[in-house]
Amino acid sequence: MKNVPKSHLVLLVLVSLTILWSAVGVVDTYLTWVLEAAPALVGLLVLLLTYNKFRMPTYLYALMAFHMAVLLVGAHYSYAKVPLGFWMEDWFGFTRNNYDKIGHFMQGFTPALLTIELLRRTTPLRTTGWTVFLAICVAEAISALYEIIEWLASLSNPTDTEAFLGTQGYIWDTQSDMFMCLIGATLAVILWVIFRRKDAVGQ
Repeated sequence: MKNVPKSHLVLLVLVSLTILWSAVGVVDTYLTWVLEAAPALVGLLVLLLTYNKFRMPTYLYALMAFHMAVLLVGAHYSYAKVPLGFWMEDWFGFTRNNYDKIGHFMQGFTPALLTIELLRRTTPLRTTGWTVFLAICVAEAISALYEIIEWLASLSNPTDTEAFLGTQGYIWDTQSDMFMCLIGATLAVILWVIFRRKDAVGQ
């Protein structure tokens, strides 16, 4: 990697340390850890392989690092046992550990902004309306694909993948996961439009 800013190196070190912490002494099985940590691990590998040819803005790297941390914390404990989720139960009166909803919110927020960056740098598309619409569509498509993967995993090995599903007996878990993704993606594009307009006014 060439001409790497210190901020990017710091983010890489933090993510690497989080991976090591996440993999040591997992609460559930290592199969569950692999299934739940895989998106973060694959995402990091892709970012490293494409870093020189397709470098992202620092804010996106920071956001993706935070997203990976959310996933790796969930993988370490298994989502239904993350302490923050239990604290949220006490604070807000939830009837289940809702830490997984944070992950699905980020599943919409991060991919939406990443999609906007990719569309504006690799396609002729410049219209704000179409850009944000497609960004939300891509985020929801990723969410739907993840739910399908969970379903296939449950069919292949119902016992060992129960923690990976993390439904905690909630029959609308899949639908609420995708709704949280939609909220995250929508908020992301709204913020992008607001800050883009502020930048345009500043110029």
